[in-house]
Amino acid sequence: MAEGMLRRREDVRVEDTWEMGDLYGSDEAWEQDFGRLERGIGELREFEGRLGEGPKVLLEMQRKSDALNELAERVYVYANQKLHEDTDNGRYQNLANRAQGLLVRLSEAEAYVEPEILGLPEGTIERFLGENGELLVYRQYFENMIRQREHVLNREGEELLAGVREIAEGPKDIFSMFNNADLKFPVIKGADGEPTEVTHGRFLTFLQIRDRSIRREAFQALYREYGKFRNTLAALYRANVKQETFYARIRKYGSDLEAALDESHIPVAVYDNLIQAVHAYLPQMHRYVRLRKRLLKVEELHMYDLYVPMVPDAEERIPFEQAKEMVLEGLQPLGEEYGELLKEGFRNRWIDVYENQGKRSGAYSWGAYGVHPYVLLNYQENLNNVFTLAHEMGHALHSWYSDQNQPYIYAGYKIFVAEVASTCNEALLIRHLIEKTEEPGKKAYLINYFLEQFRTTLFRQTMFAEFEKVTHELQEKGETLTADRLCDIYYGLNQEYFGNDMTIDREIELEWARIPHFYTPFYVYQYATGFSAAIALSKKIFEEGESAVEAYKSFLKGGSSKYPLDLLRMAGVDMRQKKPVEDALDIFRKYLDEMERLAGNDEV
Repeated sequence: MAEGMLRRREDVRVEDTWEMGDLYGSDEAWEQDFGRLERGIGELREFEGRLGEGPKVLLEMQRKSDALNELAERVYVYANQKLHEDTDNGRYQNLANRAQGLLVRLSEAEAYVEPEILGLPEGTIERFLGENGELLVYRQYFENMIRQREHVLNREGEELLAGVREIAEGPKDIFSMFNNADLKFPVIKGADGEPTEVTHGRFLTFLQIRDRSIRREAFQALYREYGKFRNTLAALYRANVKQETFYARIRKYGSDLEAALDESHIPVAVYDNLIQAVHAYLPQMHRYVRLRKRLLKVEELHMYDLYVPMVPDAEERIPFEQAKEMVLEGLQPLGEEYGELLKEGFRNRWIDVYENQGKRSGAYSWGAYGVHPYVLLNYQENLNNVFTLAHEMGHALHSWYSDQNQPYIYAGYKIFVAEVASTCNEALLIRHLIEKTEEPGKKAYLINYFLEQFRTTLFRQTMFAEFEKVTHELQEKGETLTADRLCDIYYGLNQEYFGNDMTIDREIELEWARIPHFYTPFYVYQYATGFSAAIALSKKIFEEGESAVEAYKSFLKGGSSKYPLDLLRMAGVDMRQKKPVEDALDIFRKYLDEMERLAGNDEV
């Protein structure tokens, strides 16, 4: 294999891969469960028209639904995680497509459930709960369903929507295959002077290289490839927005945004409050841009200059084994039990560590109920990837605590709280590293890293959220989202967020075209709200100790047994208010003050 080229999947060390055998020992075992699921789907229809007969029938249906959905989750996760190992693998493309099709059939078979329950005479569910104590576990589920009564269609309508869901997933699926399997980037000169392939996983690493010409070449090379497909990518994005608008309209929501947020019972005001709070602090972001420009000693600060460390002497290569030790040490405030769970995940191959040819880009934590969570990484040996490890293990242990303490129906936590545990881990780790570091240059490096977390998570994700809000509103008004229009909107937002001291390179107008999360509309704002909540929780854990840890664990164990805002308020954070976002941004300002002080004393 040529130096700098990615390994094939079969050449990766087993120790560096996740143990999918913990989910299914073989594809044949998967096929057996696939067959069981196929056969079981029809049994759900036997309850149609009977849910009002009494609490016993309703309970039997719910238990059958839970069992089939739990099995479907295992089938779907295995097929897709095997595909993510190498998205070029035709066998697992087939398994993943079959699993997706079966999920659609299961959804179709269940389509009658909500309309039939909502069609029962008022008070029926409450009476059933009183007559059969075993049904009480479903109280939150029923209450949430009844809350959304006006947005649920009749049986025929729900069955039709379930049937077209697979078609509606088309833009997302096409983008994923294009972005992960088909799109190829050129080979450029790496930091060592050797030819190195630009990849999704290596792109950020290229942008952190001290040699500015390499950063610029990588930046231009990546966006040059996306630019070749700008109209196709605009059509995909437009199609995805259209399908969201269709579903929101059919379900009688006032907007795509309202529809997306209502699933977790989040008021639209929470989304708007985030954007307003961040806009009020944009002068602090502009101040940070000026500081970065001064410390890098450049006449013009370009978009490819945003990720290179401002404190070069503090850069270090961090092998994965060292990264694990850093995470364990930094998360000690969460207690011994949490630490032992981290070690279990490290020892027992919960993690797929390194990039290989065809592997899905990025990082995530995923899994199926009843089996430990899994983490996909594309690990590069730098500080950013250490924090990615801490972040994804935060997701993983959130899932572990939830799975251990909730029945299947409540085990999956809502997206709104999904980023809280992961980002809390990052906040604990960075504070630990800053506080234990006495050498001014390294402290400045770490402070700069923390400031970058604010920039990339709170500011950048809010900019993403604003882009989504603007583009979806235009589509709702009947305007066409052409490539030129999307690029103009995105370029203008970059100008607003970064200010006059940043040279906004034209290439950045295409960044919208490479963001996978835009195919799950109105997801990214939760990185920013989650970051704000995490800063508040990490502060409480540091200052209050064990009592705060126990309250935090109660949140982790909660799954979706309460609404997300109620779970966070139980842990001491009220995201209905702007205050958590403003408090987080005040911490950004505080560390910016410290960075400027170090720079002014020539300690950077």
